[in-house]
Amino acid sequence: MIEVVPKRRLYLLAGRSHQHLAEDIAAQLKVELSEPNLVDFANGEIRPRFEESVRGADVFIIQSHCRTPGRSVNDSLMEHWLMIDAAKRASAKRITAVCPYYGYSRQDRKSKGREPISARMVSDFFATAGADRIMSVDLHSGQIQGFFDGPVDHLTAVPVLTSYLRKHAPAGFVMVAPDTGRTKVAEQAARHLSGDVDVASVYKRRPKDAVNQVQALDVMGHVKGKMCVLIDDMIDTAGTICAAADILIDKGATEVWAMATHAVLSDPAVDRLKNSQITRVVVTDTLPLPSEKQIDKIEVCSVATMFADAIDAVFEDGSVSQIFGGENQT
Repeated sequence: MIEVVPKRRLYLLAGRSHQHLAEDIAAQLKVELSEPNLVDFANGEIRPRFEESVRGADVFIIQSHCRTPGRSVNDSLMEHWLMIDAAKRASAKRITAVCPYYGYSRQDRKSKGREPISARMVSDFFATAGADRIMSVDLHSGQIQGFFDGPVDHLTAVPVLTSYLRKHAPAGFVMVAPDTGRTKVAEQAARHLSGDVDVASVYKRRPKDAVNQVQALDVMGHVKGKMCVLIDDMIDTAGTICAAADILIDKGATEVWAMATHAVLSDPAVDRLKNSQITRVVVTDTLPLPSEKQIDKIEVCSVATMFADAIDAVFEDGSVSQIFGGENQT
């Protein structure tokens, strides 16, 4: 009898929304990005056609679900699903959808009648396309992990952001949640730092029936005479983070920094940040940052190594949560 030991192969492909991050992840893994041969037809339809055989391979397809020049969030999602379908029909052994930024993540429940739960529908489309597992970072709501009927590797950028603070922040600052729902994230960040980091939170209210508007009302915690670091999962229009900074300064904070995993930065975010009392904005590169949004206040930390480590763990059938000491599950 001849015993055949199959050769394990890792294939890394990427859509067009954030090629730079995909290239950095590939460099960390010491593999080449495979060519998906993405074509746009005259009517706007998309067609991938892989150059290499992926039969029996472990395929990881990277795509941030974001708007880029000439392309919408929906284009990024459709491109991702079509690449997954192509890999499934080419007999890939296992397909992982790597989503540095997961589209529609804020629509994770019905806030009013007759609304969709869009984050669930996006998850269903990944399953229909043929994804066996999903990998993402700092989902807006942890419950999204339960929308997918399969493994979800939920990473956290807190170690990346707190590493920046260790190098650059002065001693004695306060970690601040911009709203009460993010208090656990602020506490998690404080645990990564020295024991003398206090935690505070801002109480906010959204006006009824208003979109992208927020009122910061008060601060829970001692911030007077302290430098404060606001931490959130994303900065979209920057209304929440700027309102929180204003009330922190009003309460006696000496300086305010802002940190977030996802730099969505929809208009008028850049103008708000420029004119705000925030002196430094630290984000990661889960989303591309176009040149017109690269203002002096913004500094970018890379998540390429974190994703490379997670992809390697999945490929080797290791533990992803062990990379984060289990904190990615909280």
